[in-house]
Amino acid sequence: MSAPLLSVRDLHTRFRLRGGLFRRSASWLYAVNGVSFDLMRGETLGLVGESGCGKSTTARTIVGLCRAASGSARLGDVELTRLSRRRWLPVRRRIQMIFQDPYASLDPRQTVGSILAEPLRIHGLATRREVKLRAMALLDAVGLNPRHIYRYPHEFSGGQRQRIGIARALALEPELIICDEPVSALDVSIQAQILNLLKDLQTRFRLSYILISHDLSVVRHLCDRVAVMYLGKIVETAPRQTLFAEAAHPYTRALLSAVPIPDPTLEAKRRRIVLAGDVPSPAAPPPGCPFHPRCPERARVAGDRCALEAPLLAARAAGGAHACACHLSETTD
Repeated sequence: MSAPLLSVRDLHTRFRLRGGLFRRSASWLYAVNGVSFDLMRGETLGLVGESGCGKSTTARTIVGLCRAASGSARLGDVELTRLSRRRWLPVRRRIQMIFQDPYASLDPRQTVGSILAEPLRIHGLATRREVKLRAMALLDAVGLNPRHIYRYPHEFSGGQRQRIGIARALALEPELIICDEPVSALDVSIQAQILNLLKDLQTRFRLSYILISHDLSVVRHLCDRVAVMYLGKIVETAPRQTLFAEAAHPYTRALLSAVPIPDPTLEAKRRRIVLAGDVPSPAAPPPGCPFHPRCPERARVAGDRCALEAPLLAARAAGGAHACACHLSETTD
């Protein structure tokens, strides 16, 4: 087997919270709590879960926008979590990010041409004469009129702005692009166009993606493998078809049961899994399995093991393609 493009091992990210009368007392919010996964070249890995489960913080830690408390994230032979700001500069060419909100991720005071030219100038990839031609080529690659390089972001629709964000990510010809919910802020009619564009660009430029989303229909359309996160941990990972057909973790099954079915007859017959309570605070995670206070199948595990012992992410079969962190999965296999 070839080596993974990105290898993340036991990654932790935490934020200091201050409170009290004079803000002297402090506690920690554990946003990412021991995440591990591999991404192969040319692959699309989906990170899914409820809002606040740590998906975006995981991505921002990998690209150096958040500081890792511990753990490892290696892009090829480069350890990303220990890079200084100066040493990050050449690595930026290899890994880029598409942000969720196309209205907030573009500088309103710069023209589109300036936005696309900035990374080229910083990295010295084009002369002043070549910058304009490169910017026009990038707009053409994402389906926009190359002559629009002199327009400002407010002159474009939301879908067009996200195409500009994609073009900016492509400017440095990266190996890996992290897509942080790239279509969640767009109209449904535009989402399919952006997803198809990402697929076409992946084939054309041999890209690898990490797709962060809470929409499982988007993940099913674009991803090769899926990792399900809950309260800062990965609780299940599997190839896309395996996850949707044979989900092992109770939380994954609850997420899948919430996906609408277009057929009204099948939708009426489906059993919806409704989870009780709210997601616990990352500042005070429960002991044992993080999902046990809401788990509808906890009673099937002998004793009080779920509340006392955190399950490990373990392979369910030979080869390790499908792994689950659940005591119930251990007893049924």
